[in-house]
Amino acid sequence: MNAAAAHWPALVLNADFRPLSYFPLSLWCWQDSIKAVFLDRVNIVSEYDRKVHSPTIEMRLPSVIALKDYVHLDRRPAFTRFNVFLRDRFRCQYCDGALPSEELTFDHLIPRSRGGRTTWDNVVTACQSCNLVKGDRTPEICDMYPLRPVAAPTTHQLQQNGRAFPPNHLHESWRDFLYWDSELES
Repeated sequence: MNAAAAHWPALVLNADFRPLSYFPLSLWCWQDSIKAVFLDRVNIVSEYDRKVHSPTIEMRLPSVIALKDYVHLDRRPAFTRFNVFLRDRFRCQYCDGALPSEELTFDHLIPRSRGGRTTWDNVVTACQSCNLVKGDRTPEICDMYPLRPVAAPTTHQLQQNGRAFPPNHLHESWRDFLYWDSELES
């Protein structure tokens, strides 16, 4: 298999045939998907035309796989910079500007220097300009308040927000399992 094989990811579905994640889209490299097939952890739902082979076996690369065991997504999402951005839909919570993640920061409503903690209910997405203007002050002092309520999201809320950001590449075999707000073909 040559370097082009790196471009053959498999969409990973939960046992209920829904993606494990929309954003980032749950994809496994072809090596991990084949390993999961041989370990009998997944079912192949769809395949690419591309084949791989060993001295004794030849098989088509999986394009969509479904886990055999259901993974419960009810647990609380991890507090990460990415998940804060996703909760806030990659928008500054002060000016409502939409920016790429590399141009966003996160801001402590109550600054750490004033006893604020790095938690879901004290951190919001901010553009660099608004973060500089707010500085080391509380919302009351600088009269800058978040545009939306600040709270810990559920996994479902993050999944819903992620659906608003479809990836640049969607293989045709994935489309029946992805539900972005797009016009359906008749």
